[in-house]
Amino acid sequence: MILESGPEDRQRIALAYQEAQTLVASIPKDSGDARPRIVACIKRSDTYMAVDDIACVGWTLTAIEERVDERNLSTWRQLRKIINKILRELPLSKPAVH
Repeated sequence: MILESGPEDRQRIALAYQEAQTLVASIPKDSGDARPRIVACIKRSDTYMAVDDIACVGWTLTAIEERVDERNLSTWRQLRKIINKILRELPLSKPAVH
C-alpha cells in the first residue's frame, strides 16, 4: 500500500507510524515479549481500517516491526532489511529509532 500511495497518503502513513512508535515506546515489553505493543498497534490499526483510513498501514507496520525486532524469527534479518526499505519510502520527519 505504501508503494502505491501518493504523497498525501504517505504523509498520513508516516504520521501514524510516528504515533505508533511513541505508543510502543511507552509500553514495556513483557519479559522481552513485544506482544503488548503488537496488540496495541493492531487494535489501533483495526480502528483506522474500519473507517477505511490509510493510517492503518503505519500502525500495522509498527506491529510488524515490533515482532521482527524480537529477533526470534529465522528470517528476522531479511525482514528487518525490508522494513528499513519501506521506511525510506515514508516522509518521516526524524529518523525512527527503534
